Amino acid sequence: MKKIIEIKGMTCEHCRARVQKALNAIEGVAAEVDLKKGRAVVETNGTADDETLAAAVEQAGYEVLSVKEKKGFFGR
Repeated sequence: MKKIIEIKGMTCEHCRARVQKALNAIEGVAAEVDLKKGRAVVETNGTADDETLAAAVEQAGYEVLSVKEKKGFFGR
């Protein structure tokens, strides 16, 4: 299952790497964080819920604006 996490507060490559590391530390999660778009595309095997994903981002020091399931080719 793919999810899109909208993130507020990332300003540099270090921020992006910190969030990506936090998300990828969750078992069953593979994440790619896009600094310019301010979001992470996360693929999970279903074991990590939205609250777990949001908590990882927040513990890294950033604000989660939303967690949505990615639908369709462009995430719509």
